Amino acid sequence: MDRNNFEPYMKVFLEENSKINLISKNEEKYLYEKHITDSLAISTFFDKYIVPETLLDIGTGGGFPAVPVAVAYPDIQVWAIDSIAKKIRAIENIKQKLDLENLYPVCSRIENFKEKTFDVVTSRALASLDKLFLYAAPLLKDGGYFVAYKSRLLEDELKSAQKIMKKNGFVQVDTIEYTLPTAENHVRRLAIFKKN
Repeated sequence: MDRNNFEPYMKVFLEENSKINLISKNEEKYLYEKHITDSLAISTFFDKYIVPETLLDIGTGGGFPAVPVAVAYPDIQVWAIDSIAKKIRAIENIKQKLDLENLYPVCSRIENFKEKTFDVVTSRALASLDKLFLYAAPLLKDGGYFVAYKSRLLEDELKSAQKIMKKNGFVQVDTIEYTLPTAENHVRRLAIFKKN
């Protein structure tokens, strides 16, 4: 993914970030490396498994991974849900300024969202896997994928979430490891689960 394609988004994001803290001021200089690149790691999953028609990002916060995915993949209908109204308003503003017709920001608690089911559900920095399985299960189509952005703690979370994972019909199909282009060489993981 070419950084230049994201310059308009970064400009608009930083304008919104000056009004409401979507990411901390210290993180602004790493916006591309830490947040956009991390969000777009899902392209490795798309290449290997499925480019979905619909994707729901739960607990989207500042819009990661939802907005970078919507920018990079105009054919995917990307829904971004968060219960914090001011964050969703900021994402609405970004959507309008960039004319992202495939992005649907929703202000709601995940448990109350019953609009539809999705091909793929994503989550980045929201909760531990045991909670995430409960959130994702009712929102996924059968045969759909849940993609959790995780760090080195993935194994521990998996151990304690085994029962809930099975009970909600999830099978782990893959872990994709990647490194962020930062000085510290952050190792990250995409944990891929399929709902059967």
